[in-house]
Amino acid sequence: MDDFAKQHQEQEKALENIRHKLALLPDQPGCYLMKNHEGTIIYVGKAKVLKNRVRSYFTGSHNGKTQMLVSEIRDFEYIVTGSNMEALILECNLIKTHQPRFNVLLKDDKTYPYLKITNEEHPRLEVTRRVLKDKAKYFGPYPNAYAAQQTKKLLDRMYPLRKCGVMPKEVCLYYHMGQCLAPCVKEVPKSAYEQITGEITSFLSGGHEEIKKELQRKMQEAAEELYFERAKELRDQIIHIDTLMEKQKITTTDTRDRDVFGYAVDKGWMCVQILYMRQGKMVQRNKSVFPFYGDAHSDFMSFIAQYYSDNPALPQEILLPGPLLAEEARSETGTGSTGEPGTRNAGEGAETEKKLTTDTSDEQQEVLVQAQAEQAEAAGLVDAAGGAAALQEWLGVKVHVPQRGLKKQMVGMASDNAKVSLDEKFRLIERDEERTSVAAANLGEVIGLQSLNRIEAFDNSNIQGTNPVSAMVVFTNGKPDKKEYRKYKIRTVQGPDDYDTMREVIRRRYERVLKENLPLPDLIVVDGGKGQISAAIDVLENELGLFVPVCGLVKDAKHKTAQLMVGDPPEPVSLPRDSQEFYLLQRIQDEVHRFAISFHREQRGKSMVTSKLDSIPGIGEKRRKMLLKHFGSVKKIKEASVEDFKPLSIGEKLATEILNALREEES
Repeated sequence: MDDFAKQHQEQEKALENIRHKLALLPDQPGCYLMKNHEGTIIYVGKAKVLKNRVRSYFTGSHNGKTQMLVSEIRDFEYIVTGSNMEALILECNLIKTHQPRFNVLLKDDKTYPYLKITNEEHPRLEVTRRVLKDKAKYFGPYPNAYAAQQTKKLLDRMYPLRKCGVMPKEVCLYYHMGQCLAPCVKEVPKSAYEQITGEITSFLSGGHEEIKKELQRKMQEAAEELYFERAKELRDQIIHIDTLMEKQKITTTDTRDRDVFGYAVDKGWMCVQILYMRQGKMVQRNKSVFPFYGDAHSDFMSFIAQYYSDNPALPQEILLPGPLLAEEARSETGTGSTGEPGTRNAGEGAETEKKLTTDTSDEQQEVLVQAQAEQAEAAGLVDAAGGAAALQEWLGVKVHVPQRGLKKQMVGMASDNAKVSLDEKFRLIERDEERTSVAAANLGEVIGLQSLNRIEAFDNSNIQGTNPVSAMVVFTNGKPDKKEYRKYKIRTVQGPDDYDTMREVIRRRYERVLKENLPLPDLIVVDGGKGQISAAIDVLENELGLFVPVCGLVKDAKHKTAQLMVGDPPEPVSLPRDSQEFYLLQRIQDEVHRFAISFHREQRGKSMVTSKLDSIPGIGEKRRKMLLKHFGSVKKIKEASVEDFKPLSIGEKLATEILNALREEES
């Protein structure tokens, strides 16, 4: 039986097993875990009715991305929960534990920065990405570190809290600039800190207008008393406030702190927009753009659950898009019976929202909401209202799905911003592709080629001749074609000989091209100047009978692309450094260098481990990986006792041999 027939038989067996399990699904809420043929969890979801939701994956038609997920499912398991809230929390925990590749994942490096007033005898103002339950005051989150640092910089000028981490023995420059109370040498009353932290709290909670008025009053007084330098300092602070705190389009009559969410989907991508309302005014906004594979609203709720699971700094109220906006997001993608996405611009979305708000009566809206809830129920999904209720129960703050009025307009604004962000993303991609294709064509003209569709670039990597490797990358129409990338371990060259290394790699690559009748490139790019170009041309023409143009990329003292050399003998070609053609060459050189370096590190790491573990009798690749995974490093293995090897089913005799071998090598 050939591999294809065997694979097909295994697939049919897996699907038969799935059909039997589908018949046993309960009609209760819970989470489901989809697995591939290796048993790896590739998707985690939650459902109001497990029976309906899980079955929906294996019936009917799906869009392209969901179909990709379904095609890899070979098994599933499920966990029944007592409520939607429990399903929401469990889903969040399972995603964090298993990191399934088809789930929306809120990466750790995407944690948002906050401003923090520390809970110390002499408090400080600092930027942090960790929100702890340490009785400190946190403000934010901010969309990026720059915004947080700029806000801190402004507040440092205005309020004299200490700046140092460790208290010095004498006053520093900040004291002389009037930006520190010098608690290192002076007694500062608690009331002074309370006043300062109160004003900072007011400022960061949206009360910057009152602070600005107070600064304007002080500036006027200073000017009247002819203290012009002080007046100028106060004026500069007012300008900084105006620059940092934009005029807001939305202002509510109350002073509640809110997080307002909206989202949009298009071409298999989702954008979630968060508007941060503090003291009734919008002070910041943030967006996250990522691919999604499941139901849009379910993946959106999964994002929110992950976002708040590590964020104890909760607002007083959270506003979410309801069934109407969720339906608009689905219709925006043009998903019909085929599930294929289409497009619609942000203006149309705003117009539709306006029409829904003004032309639809309360009774009609309630009917539409009920219809949405029934559709969600039929599919086994948690409807928007049910998801909001579960989130509210979990977080302990009000979670609202507004249907009309100003709050609905806020959610609409967040959704419109999400649509604009997605539209911008795709337009930038199209623009980059167009510019890249034009740059490739222009580069061909400069070199004297009629067409330049396929470029193959090479780079060598070694450290003093150890673990020599080479790599090839392919660019088609100016864009990287990663499935065509190749890696080479150098076989015949001893020591750091770049020219002979280039000869070997060019020979091996194009012998295979001839043997397997693979497409030839329009241009070969080597990393280096005349020597590397000559070595490549010699092998191509004199050994293989191939006449493919070869060019070299020469780097400057800072290891940056500096010059293009072409011809035999090679001559420099003048290209403006700010041209798209020069930028394309930089991308090619950076990409092949990155690929070669990563391969070299991989080989170097393997050789370092091999020299210590693989030389021990009874230790193969499987056991080596198991040992390193369990102990963490070779050093930790050396420090272990014989008993520490028992959980790995390694007996006393082999454990002793491992320890003796590693310790002998060290001595």
